[in-house]
Amino acid sequence: MADYRRIARNSFDGHESKTLAAYGRCETLEGPEAAGAVIVEFPTFQAAKAWYDSPQYVEARRHRQLGADYRVLIIEGKA
Repeated sequence: MADYRRIARNSFDGHESKTLAAYGRCETLEGPEAAGAVIVEFPTFQAAKAWYDSPQYVEARRHRQLGADYRVLIIEGKA
């Protein structure tokens, strides 16, 4: 997971994004227990997908998938 964190941190370079929450206090009220969560805001749904599918994050993802089980969601917000 150390490799994941290092590579993932750099994967945001060149992608407009804002981290809104990262492993702060978390309480699971329904569904499977979550040990933590990261919420990242992108300007568009497509921008989020572009980051997720970027070569840098694909490499990071490989390390994450070897080290832990995660759920990853992209949610289009409505203001």
